[in-house]
Amino acid sequence: MRNRFYKSGTLAMSFALAGCLWAQNAVSRNNSTGLRPIAATVAQPANSTANKPHDDSFVIGNGDVLAINVWKEPDISRSVPVRSDGKISLPLVGEVKATGRTPLKVEQDIAGKLASYISEPEVTVMVEQINSEKFNILGQVAKPGAYSLTNSATVLDAIAVAGGFRDFAKQKSIYILRQKPDGTQSRIAFNYKDVVHGKHPEQNIRLEPHDTVVVP
Repeated sequence: MRNRFYKSGTLAMSFALAGCLWAQNAVSRNNSTGLRPIAATVAQPANSTANKPHDDSFVIGNGDVLAINVWKEPDISRSVPVRSDGKISLPLVGEVKATGRTPLKVEQDIAGKLASYISEPEVTVMVEQINSEKFNILGQVAKPGAYSLTNSATVLDAIAVAGGFRDFAKQKSIYILRQKPDGTQSRIAFNYKDVVHGKHPEQNIRLEPHDTVVVP
């Protein structure tokens, strides 16, 4: 009986030893052929532009500043203003039309032109500064004219940017002219006296591109 247990134990140890030798040989074969062991095949993080943000709604205009990044190509990556002819220029790429197009479309154009020089170029185009969207303020203000429109500019912001009122400004009779999609204009009343005293705060609307604030 004791011999049977001894033999069984010896046999089990032999199988275990054989299994270990087989595993070691398998790893050695993988290493010799350039393959990784299974434990090393962990997913690696993608490059920094794999999930880059794409803006397919904003339309670029003259004067806007674009931040262009080409992954691993610092000599090409840079901030460039859109010229008055609606184009930008980059090394290797040459001229690219930007005005009237979205950042995503400009990305695609730049990547297409770089493909002759760089394998699978990764390009990101973001609007760094918006100068093409403007509003106008006219009439009895210190500095009437056209101003760049920020994301949250209101009527009060417009008056402040224009240097405030002149002496005879009719502060209760200000209005905003806004272009409608059909080409007509709407007129929106703004009573400065009421708004600054906490009445009708809804009149202090956010301005839209091409709005004109009139201070009679």
